[in-house]
Amino acid sequence: MATNTSTAGTNPGDGGKPPVKDPPAPLSERLQPWFFVGPSLILLLCVGLYPVLYTAYFSVHSWTMGFGAPTFNGIDNFVAALTSSDFGWSVLRTLILLVITLPIELALGMAIALALDSQHNRVLKRLLQICLVIPIAITPAVIGLLAQLMFNTQFGIINYLLGGIGIGPVDWLGGSVSAFATVVITQIWEWTPFVALVLSASLSTVPTDIEEAVMLETARWWPRFKGVVLPYMWPGITAALVFQTAFTIKAFGMIYSIEKGGPGTSTMFAMLHIERVAFRGFNIGLASAESILMLIMSIVLAQIYIKAFYSDME
Repeated sequence: MATNTSTAGTNPGDGGKPPVKDPPAPLSERLQPWFFVGPSLILLLCVGLYPVLYTAYFSVHSWTMGFGAPTFNGIDNFVAALTSSDFGWSVLRTLILLVITLPIELALGMAIALALDSQHNRVLKRLLQICLVIPIAITPAVIGLLAQLMFNTQFGIINYLLGGIGIGPVDWLGGSVSAFATVVITQIWEWTPFVALVLSASLSTVPTDIEEAVMLETARWWPRFKGVVLPYMWPGITAALVFQTAFTIKAFGMIYSIEKGGPGTSTMFAMLHIERVAFRGFNIGLASAESILMLIMSIVLAQIYIKAFYSDME
């Protein structure tokens, strides 16, 4: 009986010799990518991951800042946070702020992005994009101080403009509803440009040849936008929703500069409540648990947005 004497991994044309493997790359060449990625990775670990792990550690410990050492208490802090009416109301106010501001920011950002996309003067378009960066670049605390001046009852420009159309001066910072409205308006002014820039970048991904082909079939704007432009914008819309949700949930500096949570508790949002628990009540464990719960809520909402809106255009 004939037997096959060739072995696996050999080539009959080269005398049955096994293939020659390339020598391993020098160590310096293998480490070269890490020299470029390493600094960013270290910065991400120090600024991002370490604080989260540190907060998670304190969330399962009982510690009053300045008094003794932390002691492990399991999930007691989370139970206290979930059963706290003050924390519950602050989270509810934050969600109301999110529900009001997010659709308005998305609608205004979409309108601005479409207006920029229709602008064919590159110099003017670039100038408008630079102007959109200004509210984002300003420190939130400074934006809060500007809002205090703009909404001042006697000297603010908002009441001055309202007086021009016959509306009397409004005590924006003195009433519960008006103070909440002040935060809403300021939040929209601060972050709508960011949404516009994200959506403007999404518009640039729309293939011009496809858009021109559709224009030959129909001259109506809505079918073209719905059938061609919008599908390519879903990734940008999803990114805007995720970022704006995170920005709204963690909003602190602007709100604190305007009202410091008042009058009463009308603008006591989640981050202001956590700051009060941590640095006025010195209950670091409870504040850490509340922070972790807000982080979980942000992640859950982000996952909902991604599953509901994200679609990858191939």
